[in-house]
Amino acid sequence: MQHGATLDEFLAEHMASMPQATELHGLLGDIAKACIDLSDLVRRGELAGVLGAAGQENVQGEEQKKLDVIANDVFIELTEGTGRLAGLASEEMDNHYPIPEQHKRGRYLLTFDPLDGSSNIDVNGSTGTIFSITEHDKDDAPVDADFLQTGRQQVCAGYCLYSSASMLVLTLGNGVAGFTLDNKRNEFVLTHPNMSVPATTNEFAINAAYSEHWQAPVKQYIAHCVAGKSGPIGKAFNMRWAGSMVGDIHRILCRGGIFMYPLDERMIKDGKAGKLRLLYEANPMGMLIEQAGGMAHTGLEPILDISPDNLHQRVPVLMGSKEEVQRVVDYHAAHT
Repeated sequence: MQHGATLDEFLAEHMASMPQATELHGLLGDIAKACIDLSDLVRRGELAGVLGAAGQENVQGEEQKKLDVIANDVFIELTEGTGRLAGLASEEMDNHYPIPEQHKRGRYLLTFDPLDGSSNIDVNGSTGTIFSITEHDKDDAPVDADFLQTGRQQVCAGYCLYSSASMLVLTLGNGVAGFTLDNKRNEFVLTHPNMSVPATTNEFAINAAYSEHWQAPVKQYIAHCVAGKSGPIGKAFNMRWAGSMVGDIHRILCRGGIFMYPLDERMIKDGKAGKLRLLYEANPMGMLIEQAGGMAHTGLEPILDISPDNLHQRVPVLMGSKEEVQRVVDYHAAHT
């Protein structure tokens, strides 16, 4: 598929032989429409009256921004009545959202983070939407347990980055493609047809504010990175941190790097198994990274192999260029 093809043209070509292609094609079109609407709201910011706090917390105990709530509503409104979904689950809802009885129920389940990096909204930083699609092969309406599928069972995964340009990046399980929003045409156009993660890198992304709480393998790895050419790894590293998983993973898909949100002692003390959520953050991003030739791991096991036990399960995350992720995995093995 050549540069300049629309998302619709790309999906028609790449999904021709897939089962239920029409339904999935339509669902991805619904998601793209939601992302276009959110891109406009994010771009307009204060002009659209969407900045600031919502005055409430989500199920995670995190303060919601106005746009967190708005983004969640946009996705529901644009997908619930299409007949393509059996249910939705997101970061902003305690339980899954069942398709109302007046609508036809489809064969897919959608899990999503409606606005990743919402702390960046008020300073005009990068934000994004992350989504994952799995199948619901039952006649009955789904329950929460039906969403608890491994990352290997994803049919499609992707994100939309809202930044200087809005980009929709997705995988159907056969590589990764990136589409840039053409605001004049109001549609996504193929600009990055075969995105891949270089095997080696000299960039790492981690929130250094929590360095005192890191466990020994992570402390050792970062110390070796900042030691530069004279250190054990033997090369100089740059640190990058966007404050948005979408922003950091997008950079890695474009030029390599390793993204880390590891388990730390602070989380353990609070009874948490990690920071990022498995179903609508780690799994979709892990699928994208693996499909682009990278590696996605917790330090102890591949992310996509984890059997979920609840909708909002948290996991440690290490993903990006294979060589560096494997190095951190080896450091974990050496400390067990």
